[in-house]
Amino acid sequence: MKAVLVTGGSRGIGAAVCRLAARSGYAVAVNFASNEEAARRVVAEIDASGGEAFAVKGDVGTEADVMAMFEAVDKRFGRLDALVNNAGVVDLVARVDEMSAERIERILRINVLGAFLCAREAIKRMSTRHGGRGGVIVNMSSAAARLGGVGLYVDYAASKGAIDTMTIGLSREVAREGIRVNAVRPGMIDTEIHADSGDPDRARKIADTIPVGRPGTAEEIANAVVWLLSDEASYVQGAILDVSGGR
Repeated sequence: MKAVLVTGGSRGIGAAVCRLAARSGYAVAVNFASNEEAARRVVAEIDASGGEAFAVKGDVGTEADVMAMFEAVDKRFGRLDALVNNAGVVDLVARVDEMSAERIERILRINVLGAFLCAREAIKRMSTRHGGRGGVIVNMSSAAARLGGVGLYVDYAASKGAIDTMTIGLSREVAREGIRVNAVRPGMIDTEIHADSGDPDRARKIADTIPVGRPGTAEEIANAVVWLLSDEASYVQGAILDVSGGR
């Protein structure tokens, strides 16, 4: 059985990816930073459906936590075949001239540094250069990388722009080491993350601005992620897949 680590797997898109990956035959490491109860619910759902999963705590923006998280995966599964770099945070709606250095640092530490640290450890385990069997990395970007997050969260948008660039560069760097690297760029998805920006109903409020007329669901993003993990996407490398309803 192949093994996947999903960062930020306790809620929203991450939880949907965990559930679908398990149904697709993966053993799943469900990472969480603080909400252990939510992570354990995801694990319980997977267990109840006959899958294999466990919850692993760790702040992806803290190197020691990342190291411990990957060591826990090593101990539990003895292998790693895929990484979904999903963990990310946003903050309250603000203009750039209203943002504190602490806020910007937190966004970049978790969203960008965290993705790099997790990719680094995954490559060490999956790359044929390091004796691995190959594998797949899927990074979670955002349509905000294209739209800029104007008047809302330019810092978050910039962090996702960094993910796009990372995806392209890393994909070329490890392509001949058996590792595929791609990204999914969700549009407006109806998940709990909007509450973190102070507007839990935002996805529904702006539905009319989306060409298809509605926000997306976490499950629709999970479908794209798990397809990129699959052998059906064997020739997809360095791609950034928009799943945004046309926006």
